Amino acid sequence: MKSFTAWMEQHFVPVAAKIGSQKHLVAIRDAFIAIMPVTMAGAVATLLNVFFRDLPTEWGWDSFVSSDIVQGIIGVNGNVWWGTLAIISLVFVFALGYYIAKAYKAPALAGGVIAVAAFIAVTPQAITVVSEAGEEIGAWGHINYAYLNSSGLFTALIIGLLSSIVYSKLINKNITIKLPDSVPPAVSKAFTAIIPGLLAIYLCAIIAYLVNLGTGKAIGDLILEYIQQPFLSLSQGFGAVIIVIIAVQLFWFFGIHGTNVLAPVLDGVYLTATNANNAAYIAGTAVSELPYIWTRGSFDAYVWMGGAGCTIAFIIAIFIFSKKEESRAIAKLSAPMGAFNINEPVMFGMPIVLNPVYFIPWMIVPIILTIIAYAATALGIVPPVFTPVPWVMPPVIYAFLATGGSIAVVIWGVFVLIGNKVDLNDTIEE
Repeated sequence: MKSFTAWMEQHFVPVAAKIGSQKHLVAIRDAFIAIMPVTMAGAVATLLNVFFRDLPTEWGWDSFVSSDIVQGIIGVNGNVWWGTLAIISLVFVFALGYYIAKAYKAPALAGGVIAVAAFIAVTPQAITVVSEAGEEIGAWGHINYAYLNSSGLFTALIIGLLSSIVYSKLINKNITIKLPDSVPPAVSKAFTAIIPGLLAIYLCAIIAYLVNLGTGKAIGDLILEYIQQPFLSLSQGFGAVIIVIIAVQLFWFFGIHGTNVLAPVLDGVYLTATNANNAAYIAGTAVSELPYIWTRGSFDAYVWMGGAGCTIAFIIAIFIFSKKEESRAIAKLSAPMGAFNINEPVMFGMPIVLNPVYFIPWMIVPIILTIIAYAATALGIVPPVFTPVPWVMPPVIYAFLATGGSIAVVIWGVFVLIGNKVDLNDTIEE
């Protein structure tokens, strides 16, 4: 075990550290974190409509749902969803442009604005509607929200990176309009961004025009078809999910925040799946027929309860089985934060990090949880996660809300915590 740990520290940890600090990946991670208030507002709207509309309708409470007050609540929630998850790609591309520009030490606000402009420039401006008589009518000056919701996230990612990197590099090369020092800083920064912003937006617009000219399709449609959908399809494979779990556990064992390192994958791919499930649910798709089995929230709902490694079960097991005063003291300090999925105190306090005693259960338990949860979701025993929920929501409650109030996941959560307490008993006594 010592030789394995030494080899990993020499070869694995430096690579992981470089990945975790790579500025473009950090910007992508920070952009997803930055849009969390918008994502959470949309999630709350979805959850409220689950409890005010969907569940009462399922239970036959039609008079409750049809009341004016409840209809007003449902309508307001719909408006909130429309302003949040329905345009999540538009919000994300601004945040990405901002953080990329910041990474290059260019004016960040302008970077975000330019990324939004470039994203809209590549988005189709015409739609086709069908009249009551069945006649197809073309209309210009309209944007189909399907390009702005989760379906457009990969387009937003690619165009946001391209436009903001071009803009930032031109700024760094001083290809700008320079004004006298007497000009107010806000005005000077705005003029500094004119030429780089113009060139970045035009570059994206020209690429989109040429792609459309050559293929007859919008660039966003091609990205969705040939990049986003294949990535999402690959992410749903059991092997892909297990690889993510193993990688996160390994990173954490060596003291590196695994979920942060893999945030571009977890958020870029699996969060997209969450939002796609949410959009399908809002459109009326039954929970059992949602397009994606495994989403970003599935990790937190079914595997990472209390943080990576299901450490809340470890803390509970210490309270029940351990007679070591030092372990119980650390568990008492870690429990309040562990209840909200913050596991650094127990990770570095026990420690689990670089502790060979805990390596096998640390790696094996999440894999077992994933196998059971993936199979249960695929078989329809528990529903797929379709609502974004704040990661600090306590275990079991998180799963209950993320699945729209499923009682099955509550039973699942209790089963997991009890099972893990028993499995960890021998390790704790050691």
